[in-house]
Amino acid sequence: MRSLWAFLHGTVRHRRSARHAILAWLTMAMAMTLMSGAARAQLNVEITGVGSSQFPVAVANFQGESAAPTNLTAIIRADLQRSGRFRNVDVAGATVAETANVDLASWKTRGADAFVAGSVTPAAGGRYEVRFRLYDTVKGASLGGLAFTVGQDQLRVTAHKIADYIYEKLLGERGVFATRLSYVSRVGNRFQLLISDSDGQNARVALTSNEPIISPSWSPDGAKVAYVSFEAKKPVVYVHDLATGKRTLVSNQKGNNSAPSWSPDGRKLALALSRDGNTQIYLVNADGSGLRRLTRSSAIDTEPQFSPDGRSIYFTSDRGGAPQIYRMSAEGEEAGGAQRVTFKGSYNVSPRISPDGKQLAYITRGGGFKLQLMDLATGDVTSLTDTSNDEAPSFAANGKYILYATRSGGRSVLAAVSTDGRSKQVLSLQSGEVREPSWGPFMQ
Repeated sequence: MRSLWAFLHGTVRHRRSARHAILAWLTMAMAMTLMSGAARAQLNVEITGVGSSQFPVAVANFQGESAAPTNLTAIIRADLQRSGRFRNVDVAGATVAETANVDLASWKTRGADAFVAGSVTPAAGGRYEVRFRLYDTVKGASLGGLAFTVGQDQLRVTAHKIADYIYEKLLGERGVFATRLSYVSRVGNRFQLLISDSDGQNARVALTSNEPIISPSWSPDGAKVAYVSFEAKKPVVYVHDLATGKRTLVSNQKGNNSAPSWSPDGRKLALALSRDGNTQIYLVNADGSGLRRLTRSSAIDTEPQFSPDGRSIYFTSDRGGAPQIYRMSAEGEEAGGAQRVTFKGSYNVSPRISPDGKQLAYITRGGGFKLQLMDLATGDVTSLTDTSNDEAPSFAANGKYILYATRSGGRSVLAAVSTDGRSKQVLSLQSGEVREPSWGPFMQ
């Protein structure tokens, strides 16, 4: 599989249309079998590795949850296991409410350093009251808990929020279980932009099209997704409001309109446009107004990504003869030039910056296409995967995991790897393949 850079930009230089190039790339990389119904778009999770040090935790069955349509306990346990940071201690079927007088010493004896108890109680209006409490069995102390009153459709996200609470209290950093993913599936000749929970479940269709959909990008508040659609028979950038389904056409300039990336304040998008010849970087307001050019090179400049502080834009350019990653001021190249960032390898594309601005994820070509992680302070580079067809990296909101597309078992799948490379998982469709992943921000 060749990279999107090679198909979109290398072939453009040989006078093939961008739409034909991307269609060729999608045809090869998304050779899907037919599938029917949104339910079959759920992703299956396969854990392929675990962290070097796992925290043993026992999550008892929540009292009363059998009366609810969602098994919160199972979701919490699966979240913790999927992170690679926890080991679920067998509770032998124990059901314990958060109000119970818990014998913490006995759970410590069973090997649990933390214990979780909870309850689910029907409330008025078809809602449910969910309560839980987290305990430190080593210190014999409560670490607090929360109470939620939610509708049936909010039970899954409530379970994810409980897992996030546990993750943060025990590890000292925010969890990302209650965040969302976006990805693109293909159903015959039908493309769908899907939004799911972080575990790949509870998928909802945001857009269905008979033409390709690529490059989804989450707004900082998680309310909107920008993407490129070919429904106008050419690449056009839209912003999609997930709550209302309303779309705003952001860029339909002459030539290619591609690679949208949000500014940290959610007011602007950086784009790659070929309206004036070679593809260059532009800035536009989120409503499509105020278009401004940021690069003016004779090369191809594309794949812009804002730094978390909004002061810089990282992008891919072949101005040195082959694609490498550069950085410039968010005011444009004229405000101080562009500095090359990647030096290891002759072909580096698809920059993504970690939420703390300290790491750069990207794809390098060398024996295939592989996900790399660079420490921006030292320049040290680590290869994170054992696959060779990686693309489209996307950091989790806490910066501890990277979602990307690759091939596994002869199929196109999504995968996630911890930034230390020790915890890995593969997410795949039951009968089909997926592309174009993007990990959403913390929910507000």
